[in-house]
This record gives sequence, C-alpha cells and structure tokens, in this order.
Amino acid sequence: MSDDNEEQTSMDLLANGASELGLKLSTTQLGQFDHYYRELADWSQRVNLTSITEHTAVQVKHFLDSLTVTLAYPQGIPPGLRIVDIGAGAGFPGLPLKLAFPDTQLLMVESVGKKARFLEHLVELLALRDVEVMTGRAEDLAHMPEFSESYDLALGRGVAKLPVLLEYTLPYCAVGGRLVVLNHQSAEREFAGAENALETLGGKMGGVYPVNVSGLTDDRIVVVVEKVRPTPEGYPRQPGTPAKRPL
Repeated sequence: MSDDNEEQTSMDLLANGASELGLKLSTTQLGQFDHYYRELADWSQRVNLTSITEHTAVQVKHFLDSLTVTLAYPQGIPPGLRIVDIGAGAGFPGLPLKLAFPDTQLLMVESVGKKARFLEHLVELLALRDVEVMTGRAEDLAHMPEFSESYDLALGRGVAKLPVLLEYTLPYCAVGGRLVVLNHQSAEREFAGAENALETLGGKMGGVYPVNVSGLTDDRIVVVVEKVRPTPEGYPRQPGTPAKRPL
C-alpha cells in the first residue's frame, strides 16, 4: 500500500480527538468511520450532502464535532439511549454517535429524499442495528404516537436558530430527556430570545460546555436544554410555521 493510500485510510485525527473526549474507538469502529467517509465523498459528487469532503476536514469538522455531544454526558452515554436526529442530512451528529456507542437507538429524520436514501444506504452498508431513517417533515412526524415524547436525546445540527429548533425537537423528547445543540459562543445571544419557546414547549436551559479539542478551536460550545414538562398538544405547528413565526 502506498503512503498516499495509508494517509487516505488513516483515521488518526478522529482517534486522537476522540481520546481527548475520553473515548477510545476500536479498529472496527475506525474502519466504519472510514467507510462512512468514502461513501460521503462519493455521494457528495451527486447529492448535495456537504461542502466539506476533504479527508482530514471530515474527520474533524464532521465526525469529531459530532462526538462532542458526549460533553453533555460527563458520566458517559447511557446504554440504550434513545436518540433522534432532526434534519439529519448526511448523518451528523447522530450517525457518528451511533458508531461510537453501538448500544444506542437512533432515529434520523430527513425531509429530502436523496439525503434519506444516502442514510439508508449507510445503515445497510455498515450493518447497523437499532437505526431507523424516516423521510418526512419533523413537524409532521412529531405527532405520530411512536415518535412523540419518546426520546432521551434530541439533536439538530445546523438546522435552525434556537427558538425554531426547540419547536422541531422538544416534542420528540420524553420528560427528563434533553436537546443537545452544537454551536458557537456567539450564539449565546439567542438564549434570551428563546425564553418563550422554552416555556411554551416544556423546556429549560441546562448546562453549556466549552469544546477544548484539537482542531475544534473556533469557540465551539455544547448547549443542553432539559425537557421538564410535556409539550402541549398542537406542537410542533404545521410544517413551515415554526420557521415563519418563531415562538
């Protein structure tokens, strides 16, 4: 194998960064991430999945960034954690978490059919269990009994500003669950504007964790929103309404 090929198959940046988060990824897991990278780079030539496809950048800005969700769980990710990723796109952050924590259960919600097919392809390729991909609008699926208030952890990376994201995600969270948002310190100004959405949807602000990991040096933070009361019936509102008329 040439040195160039060795560089392309190496997941050292991911492995080292994960170690800084207290995670040890096995050879099998790193191989899964490598398959993920190759499929992402291939599909992105045909489907608008991500503009970041360079090998080292994907390791850090997609895979490792996704794993910073673990900062919201100082005692570790509980086995069997039920996770929903809203607007999953190319699978971040939900799918990297699933690869790192195989005992979790994951639902990925994606409204764009081509992106959903990519996710389904990955799930099949990597032979993942307890992973479901649903094609549809988050506002619609949240009202289905099997999804409503059924998850311990909700995720939504780069989907919308906080008040809108809260309406997309909190209806999926069981009371006692949480929404974890990957953001930057500059976004903290959004918190005050989210008070009405939090009160309406049954949430309250939790901890804010700074990200101090090699390669992720642009003032990233992990924000926790706790689900403390049931979300009233009628939320989320009709598709498009949360974005047009934020709470």
